[in-house]
Amino acid sequence: MSGFAAITGEPDGPPTLPPFGLADSIAALATAYAVMTALAGRDRTGRGQVVDMAIIEPILTVLGPQPLWYDQLGYLQERTGNRSRNNAPRNTYRTSDGHWVAVSTSAQSVAERVMRLVGRPELIDEPWFAAGTTRAEHTEELDEAVGNWIARHTREDAVSAFEKAEAAIAPIHDVRDVMEDPQYRALDSVTEVDDPELGPLRMQNVLFRLSETPGAIRWAGRPHGADTEEILGELGLSAAQVAALRSEGAL
Repeated sequence: MSGFAAITGEPDGPPTLPPFGLADSIAALATAYAVMTALAGRDRTGRGQVVDMAIIEPILTVLGPQPLWYDQLGYLQERTGNRSRNNAPRNTYRTSDGHWVAVSTSAQSVAERVMRLVGRPELIDEPWFAAGTTRAEHTEELDEAVGNWIARHTREDAVSAFEKAEAAIAPIHDVRDVMEDPQYRALDSVTEVDDPELGPLRMQNVLFRLSETPGAIRWAGRPHGADTEEILGELGLSAAQVAALRSEGAL
């Protein structure tokens, strides 16, 4: 409903859904921000308030200015796959060792460095190369130049060469790559948590790092009923009452 699926996928293919709860996740983050905003307002006014959010709204917001484009220009964004109507080359390319990398040249200087790197500097002198939108009209030619070069190199060599040329590139990770990536390791983005049932396990860490009040994961998920007695005690039930409930099979 947000319009995400309508613009995701190849031009001649069907709309593509995300393979995970994308709208749910964005809504959770946005709602947490809304709650913090309401709490800050309470600190100033002394009054609480209702936070009203629909799951379709945050993902619609992060999709960008599509409503504005349609309202003012009648422009309808279509599916372009990994390509862009605003710049080129921009796509995913397969390396000689069977991996994939993503390249984007949103800046003119980056586009020029990429062409020099892949051995096609003559394209820089073409009149249409001077702007991203006109480069996008020649996507096939630019994709062929970049794709052929990357296809002759391993992922490691391609990434290294692009980084040395100060051209934007990124390996397309699956979860195996994520678990071994040195940047994720340095950030502790995937951290180890001791679980009483499963033992040590690795999972995503707290989303951000705070210098004065850093967060931490206390448990991966409590066993069923682990906190029942404590919660019932907070509700005023005595230990004898809790024991009686257990003997009756209510707990």
